Amino acid sequence: MINKVTLIGNLGRDPEVRHLEGGGVVARLAVATNENYKDRAGEWQTKTEWHNVELWGAAAERAERQFKKGNLIYIEGKIQTDKWQDQTGNDRYTTKVRALSIRSLERREQQEQVGAGAANPMGGNFTPMATPAEVPGAKNVSTPPAEGETDLPF
Repeated sequence: MINKVTLIGNLGRDPEVRHLEGGGVVARLAVATNENYKDRAGEWQTKTEWHNVELWGAAAERAERQFKKGNLIYIEGKIQTDKWQDQTGNDRYTTKVRALSIRSLERREQQEQVGAGAANPMGGNFTPMATPAEVPGAKNVSTPPAEGETDLPF
């Protein structure tokens, strides 16, 4: 079986980074991807899809230093669904992309202004991700989405 996601999109806001008690770091990104199509009247339309992305370890630290709202990024990862209970005890679910690698697709001049990452022969920066087992305290990191965020009931 395969659980693989590839996204190329823009950051909708600066990364939200949390430093955990055990020394681990987790970052959450909101990534927008666009799909362009012609409607029945022949007019071009754009549909934007938002993706919640989670980074761990060194990649989360790098995201905190280097990524800003609007940056174009490339992400490879997997879909992960977390189960949690709301205040009334009802089961809720949140689906996100757990990033396994990420790199900037910004032009090199723009990257140098923000800071250098690991070089990648294909251009941009590439950072392999830590697995939850490698991050101290990772077991208890799952939190419910902020009020107003959408959760999927399946």
